[in-house]
Amino acid sequence: MSKLIEAIDLEIAYGDVAACQNISFFVEEGEIVTFVGSNGAGKSTTMRAVAGAMYPRKGKILFDGKDITKMPSFERNQLGIALVPEGRHVFPYLTVMENLEMGGYKFRNDRVKFNTLVEKMVTMFPKLKARAKQNAGTLSGGEQQMLVIGRALMSEPRLLCMDEPSLGLAPIIVQDIFKTIKEINAQGTTVLLVEQNARYALSTASRGYVLQTGSILTSGHCSDLLKDPKIKEAYLGS
Repeated sequence: MSKLIEAIDLEIAYGDVAACQNISFFVEEGEIVTFVGSNGAGKSTTMRAVAGAMYPRKGKILFDGKDITKMPSFERNQLGIALVPEGRHVFPYLTVMENLEMGGYKFRNDRVKFNTLVEKMVTMFPKLKARAKQNAGTLSGGEQQMLVIGRALMSEPRLLCMDEPSLGLAPIIVQDIFKTIKEINAQGTTVLLVEQNARYALSTASRGYVLQTGSILTSGHCSDLLKDPKIKEAYLGS
């Protein structure tokens, strides 16, 4: 496998305050890789830098070997990077179908492709088909999460960045979301996952990076991280 995304010595700041320092990681094509850590560890900040929502102050980000460090988010989307943001962020006054269609904007001139992707999304998420004409703001939290995942997949990304997909959802819905993440990956999409629920994240991903106060504390195969006594005590409640 080859490295699809690689970050080298990133420093990411809010104003003059550095939120993350010396962040280096990579995700190989076909992997699910996760960032875990407590609130304020820098997980979502690092994810935003990958997706182009903010630029690092230092360091470099490579996508398939191409330097995208200062590339705006819409150009990254054209290359094949899509973000499922924390907090869902549907367009509440647009219908479910209109939200999905927004995600496929880059295929707007290829109606066959566009319609095929729409059909694929409503097959993957049958509840969205049943609520196609309903305003997105009226959906439940779990349904909105399905919608933002579907909207991101409409761009046919090579790398799907998912920021806290389980946040605020009932446990049974969380199970469904992580099952969906595995299915998306099995269909060929590489996934970079930020998740506060370390047990789910490490059980879903192949490799993980543990962040603490803006730096990478440790990394490794998730099976090893799950057995690490310090990781278990700090993040797994045992």
